[in-house]
Amino acid sequence: QVQLVESGGGLVEAGGSLRLSCAASRSIFNSNVKGWYRQAPGKQRELVATITSGGITNYADSVKGRFTISRDNAENTVYLQMNSLQPEDTGVYYCYLRVLFSSSVYWGQGTQVTVSS
Repeated sequence: QVQLVESGGGLVEAGGSLRLSCAASRSIFNSNVKGWYRQAPGKQRELVATITSGGITNYADSVKGRFTISRDNAENTVYLQMNSLQPEDTGVYYCYLRVLFSSSVYWGQGTQVTVSS
C-alpha cells in the first residue's frame, strides 16, 4: 500500500503562482506514472498533468505552457508548478500514482486551489 500526501494548495489571485507537492510513503521500483488531476465544483475529475518514471510528461491542453510537472525519484515526490493561474484553475487537486503492468492505482486526499479574479 502507498499513501500519497499533497501540500501547497491555497488561495491566490489571478496571474499568480502556486507549487503543489505530493510525497509518497515509499519508493515504487516498478515503472509507474505519477500525476495530478483536479475537480472543480459540479464537474468531473479531469487530468491536469502526468509524468512517467522515465520522465515523459503529458499535459491537458488547458494548462500547457503554464503548468510544469516534475518528479524527484529519490524523494518519492512529484511536483506541479502552476503559473499564470486563472479562476478556471480553481478546484481540488489530487495526486495520482499508477503502477504500470498492474492494477495498482493510488490517490491522495486532495488539496484545494482557489484562484480569485
